Amino acid sequence: MPQLPVLETAELPSDAVEVGRITDAWGVKGWFKVLPYSSNPEALLAAKSWLLQPAEKGTKSFFTGTVLLPIRQARTHSDSVVAWAQGVDDRDAAEALRGARIFVPRANFPAAGDDEYYWVDLIGLPVVNREGVALGTVRDLLPTGPQTTLVLTYEHEGKPHERMIPFVSAYVDKVDLAGRCITVDWQPDY
Repeated sequence: MPQLPVLETAELPSDAVEVGRITDAWGVKGWFKVLPYSSNPEALLAAKSWLLQPAEKGTKSFFTGTVLLPIRQARTHSDSVVAWAQGVDDRDAAEALRGARIFVPRANFPAAGDDEYYWVDLIGLPVVNREGVALGTVRDLLPTGPQTTLVLTYEHEGKPHERMIPFVSAYVDKVDLAGRCITVDWQPDY
């Protein structure tokens, strides 16, 4: 019988953000592969411990609820991240983590640079144009190659609609995270 890691039960903070999931063991010394949900997994790499929850479907986890996983090392490797955690000392222990969802408190994210934003901070923000006309609420962000596009939802005549606005300085005047609003140079009939 493989030795399973002993994981401490934890509370999921209200600002926790799901940043990736464990996909498989990597090597024989307890390292495992992680699929990050961001092309720049800074928050995942910077965190000294991760909060894990079992997979929503598929692989059955040996733990339930939320647990704390202290990270010894994490680094990028090809298009994924590889990590090694305390108490995970062989391939069997690493395989036991397969499918686990990884959360990091938003408060632990590295500070974004000027004119840089975490997508998670933009989701749910109302968007208005220069004239103060409400254009919708950010539902998603869509990477479209050289730029990202804001995907907004709004209602018109009682029916849900979608609007897309390129997230570039030519159209986005101001992102006010504290005031919870995005101002754009965009008209409702575009």
